[in-house]
Amino acid sequence: MTYLTHLECGNCHAEYSSQDLHTTCPECGRPLLARYDLKRAAETFKPSTLVNRADTLWRYEEVLPVADPTHRISLGEGSTPLIHATRLGTKLGLDQLYVKDEGLNPTGSFKARGLCMAISRASELGVQEVVIPSAGNAAGAMSAYAAAAGMKAHVFMPQDVPMPFQLECKAFGAQITLIDGLITDCGAAAKPLAAANGWFDVSTLKEPYRLEGKKTMGYEIAEQFAWTLPDVIIYPTGGGTGLIGMWKAFAELEELGWIGEKRPRMVVVQAEGCAPIPRAYEQGERHATPWEGAATIAAGLRVPAAVGDFLILEAVRESDGIAITVSDKHLLEAQHEMASSEGILACPEGGATLAALQKLRDTGWVKTDDQVVLFNTGTGIKYPASLEYQAA
Repeated sequence: MTYLTHLECGNCHAEYSSQDLHTTCPECGRPLLARYDLKRAAETFKPSTLVNRADTLWRYEEVLPVADPTHRISLGEGSTPLIHATRLGTKLGLDQLYVKDEGLNPTGSFKARGLCMAISRASELGVQEVVIPSAGNAAGAMSAYAAAAGMKAHVFMPQDVPMPFQLECKAFGAQITLIDGLITDCGAAAKPLAAANGWFDVSTLKEPYRLEGKKTMGYEIAEQFAWTLPDVIIYPTGGGTGLIGMWKAFAELEELGWIGEKRPRMVVVQAEGCAPIPRAYEQGERHATPWEGAATIAAGLRVPAAVGDFLILEAVRESDGIAITVSDKHLLEAQHEMASSEGILACPEGGATLAALQKLRDTGWVKTDDQVVLFNTGTGIKYPASLEYQAA
């Protein structure tokens, strides 16, 4: 069962019915967040109830938004490994370095979590046709889950997206439109067609439920550390749904009584060629000015404007975290080092987390006794250009 009660705007805190199909807040246009009756849930929903449940994200069904089990679409998402990266840890002087490998999700990325939930809830609310602007992995995940739900899927992606992403979406039966531009241009092209044709938009934080799928990364981290949390989480950030989701998960877990007050220091990593969040962080701003001329080989980080920018920045500041940049050269080198040292074929965005850790160790921001988790958000197999990279 679900203890979902209502939706709340993350900005103006206006409340809306969770039984109606919503996108963003009608009052201010900002993201809506799913809220639950956690006090009532805590009466029966306890860590011990998870013992015999399936190893998918649906094991946390009480704090997920889908009520009708027939609409809970699953391809085996979630329960990804937390790998103790001992060789990398030795190089960096860290005994407690871990990699959460999201590349082992269906469709090869963490996007499976969010799109699993968004499509499942959309199906429950009667949606038949969906659309997404995407730099790659989200498009593949949406296409897969839409196929599993019997929905029609429309994908708008930059024309320079690596070919494996395009082929993946076609294989799942999605209709693909290639756009000369960035993900923001894809969104602009999709919007009028969605309105004219009645397609439901499952863009990042343009509906409430992708966040709910992504937050399960936070539940899993806590469960894998026996209901404690690490000292530092380093997360590659484009739209930022995963980081926002984990921060939400930690608050829910404390309210359920499963963890205490301790929180990880949350680290946002972006590429030097597209870094709106680090710039806003450094300038003390609540919102991030859109980045002009965004350019990076890490397609998932090439997001010049994030609708949930204020929620990302809140999580970083409330956790005493930091937002930093890395160069394409360093993230590619780190991607290859993660593979050769640990056998983890990370995506370029995953490589960015290791490059960020190297910087933070050099400055002393990450200490020797810190327990650190890097998020590899996808498999590197879909990025042939990054795998061909050779250090000078």
